[in-house]
Amino acid sequence: MNCEAIHCFDTATVRFAVYPDGFDGPRILAEITEEALRDVFGARDGPEGLLRACEGYFETIGAIALRRHRLDPTHAVELETKDFAVPSALAAADAGDMPHAARRNDPAEAPESAG
Repeated sequence: MNCEAIHCFDTATVRFAVYPDGFDGPRILAEITEEALRDVFGARDGPEGLLRACEGYFETIGAIALRRHRLDPTHAVELETKDFAVPSALAAADAGDMPHAARRNDPAEAPESAG
């Protein structure tokens, strides 16, 4: 995907375009918060670092923005840190669908000590 992005100081976001039907179709404007770019994608420094992070991870950011637009095309797409969470992985860990080492520490599941 091609990243067309600008930093918006007044809203603390980076605004970017996605093209749901390719470059021949309509352009959708979306935003991602500075916080998400820093927390999820490791952006550093000022506006240049935010733009580099957006560009460097645009395949992921653009795909999530496009999915959000398709779910509700009547609302603006404003991505936040929570949009990049992986709740299904945590649910799988809690349900025991992952190896024990990957699950959360649960004292009730601790093996009894030999002794």
